[in-house]
Amino acid sequence: MKVTDYLSREDIARFTAKSDLQAWRLVLGNWLGIVTIFALVGWYPHPLLILLAVPLLAGRQLGLAVLTHEAGHRTLFRTPWLNDVAGQWLCALPVFNDMPSYARGHLRHHRLAGTLEDPDLPNYASYPVSRASFRRKLLRDLSGRTGVKLLAAILRGAAGITSGEKRASARPFVSQLLVQVLLFLVLMAFGIGWVYLLWLGTFLTAYMLVIRLRQIAEHAAVPDLYHPDPRYNTRTVDAPWWQRLVLAPNGVNYHLEHHFMASVPCYRLAALRRHLRGCNALANVPAFDGYGAVLGHVVA
Repeated sequence: MKVTDYLSREDIARFTAKSDLQAWRLVLGNWLGIVTIFALVGWYPHPLLILLAVPLLAGRQLGLAVLTHEAGHRTLFRTPWLNDVAGQWLCALPVFNDMPSYARGHLRHHRLAGTLEDPDLPNYASYPVSRASFRRKLLRDLSGRTGVKLLAAILRGAAGITSGEKRASARPFVSQLLVQVLLFLVLMAFGIGWVYLLWLGTFLTAYMLVIRLRQIAEHAAVPDLYHPDPRYNTRTVDAPWWQRLVLAPNGVNYHLEHHFMASVPCYRLAALRRHLRGCNALANVPAFDGYGAVLGHVVA
């Protein structure tokens, strides 16, 4: 599947155009969602509201991870240094990640997707799995075991979540701690310091689950995981807005299109999908309407 088979030079320029305004809209919109959840739960700490806040907050944490991914590709902001600074301090560090090391690992995934050398294979190569196996995975995530294991790895020297790299120095870890302390102090200043426990607890539980579901949706039980064409080794999920709110913020559900041309910003992937459909480039690609359909496919 070659880009030039379906896109003219003008199409490529249009779809790869980056915008600082669009990027700030996503970053600030994501943080507005987080602040709103903090305020509502902090000032009206009803158990049902807290229960509702957990998946919504996990979706916002995933939103930050997706924007880290975009900044790592240098496609979020048009201004290069904003990808480095905003991508690290406003997106990666709040969710215990380190953008430079994440980007290095993730770009290897792009180079090697569709091969046995893909570094992300352990996340999805075993699918489809049995219901019993999938229940065990969900239990590990929601009980906090997966999250605690991740934090332990970061303490021992991992650069961050999903990076697969060791820290070259203590700087990323110190930066991660600094951002967490700043977040706690800001909440303390507003008299709701306890809400930080909700942030951390969500990260250790529900966020681990939504990351797993996202990875499954992108590459698990695809037509041919070891085919070089992204139409066979990658999946896009056409999900309704309420699913995207938690499981696919910032266009991350358009993963096939992202692998087709990784230089397209996330805020233009939906338009790229429409274009590819119009060209019949996706005519023989299995369609999945929602994450329930994906789970029904990957869990035997």
